[in-house]
Amino acid sequence: MTKGAFISFFVAASMIPATLFSQSPSSEYQGSPYHDSRYQAGAQKIPGKVFCAYYDLGGEGVAYHDTDPQNHGSGELNPADGSYLNEFRIHEGVDISYTKFNRKPNLIDDNPFNKVVPPADLPYVGWTEPSEWFNVTVEVAQTGTYAADFLYTSNRGGTISIDVNGKDATGPLDITTTNDPADPLPWRQWHHWNVAGDLFKVTLSKGKNILTVHVLTNGSMNLAYFDFKPVKK
Repeated sequence: MTKGAFISFFVAASMIPATLFSQSPSSEYQGSPYHDSRYQAGAQKIPGKVFCAYYDLGGEGVAYHDTDPQNHGSGELNPADGSYLNEFRIHEGVDISYTKFNRKPNLIDDNPFNKVVPPADLPYVGWTEPSEWFNVTVEVAQTGTYAADFLYTSNRGGTISIDVNGKDATGPLDITTTNDPADPLPWRQWHHWNVAGDLFKVTLSKGKNILTVHVLTNGSMNLAYFDFKPVKK
């Protein structure tokens, strides 16, 4: 599925205050690293996997922008039944679901049309639309250049971009469609997982940085995580 959280580079500039990151990554920013009773990690670590579903706390217009306030995953696709995953961030506009395995007879995220098999019960941002964005606070171990692999699905291709501390760092990034006409179940086109290896490279400073993920065109993507690794000199 897909419809979740980002904004085009040009629209983002008009919606995020220009002074937001003017002095340091956190001097004016009112968001904060995600945490809850189960997830206590704080700022996500680089090198390592940066999970999209653990975008920052702070709400609409601060930590994210979504095109509507309804979470179409938690509490809608996934019924509110008291379970952690079905109700994950249920009251926020970013649309979140999680990978589901062993759902027979119609396999979902462990289907034979995957390019890669994702981890089970992995929360991800979905239902993405152009003009949506979200922020993720990260803690970088050492100043340097990092390459990022991207775990995702895309029903029809599209573009995203990444800002670092309020400045565009990548330009538009082409996301290859994972649509496979051989799959007999049309709804499963949103569940063909793939990894885009070395999707982009960015230079990051040691310490806290704020990454902003934007959906630029098409949407209809599931965004799981970016896996950052230092680029060897």
